[in-house]
Amino acid sequence: MVTLYSVTLRILLGWFMFFAGIEKVLNPEFTASGFLMPAKTFPAFYAWFATPMNSVWVDPLNAWGITLIGVAFLLGVGVRPAAWAGAFLMILYYFPQYELPWIPHGFMVEEHIIYAAAFLLIAAMPQAQKFSASRFFRNTFLGKIPVIGTYL
Repeated sequence: MVTLYSVTLRILLGWFMFFAGIEKVLNPEFTASGFLMPAKTFPAFYAWFATPMNSVWVDPLNAWGITLIGVAFLLGVGVRPAAWAGAFLMILYYFPQYELPWIPHGFMVEEHIIYAAAFLLIAAMPQAQKFSASRFFRNTFLGKIPVIGTYL
């Protein structure tokens, strides 16, 4: 049963992340600046990422990062590194909108923390990598590359 639950969670999070990312990738007007500029926690840190000079690389990195995490989860390839990246992104997304420790509908816990916990749970559960395309990729030239093959 643990395998079923962990694979289901992986696929649902993959679906969620893929569609959250692909809408940003396909939208030429997308910028993360609107999310980053009004940061209430660590405002200088997030404002630096929102500057026009950094927006050139932050926006595509954000959009493609979310999309590729979703693809990795849907295919079941590189699940553990994708899970760590997803948890890291969720923690980064957590801080800008709230003046800690008070947030509008809870005390320090909101959806980004729950998503981060789900990503960490998937990273910790080898069963989440079942029913995936990783076996196929391990048998290709990608699986023969020492660093890449380890994470497939």
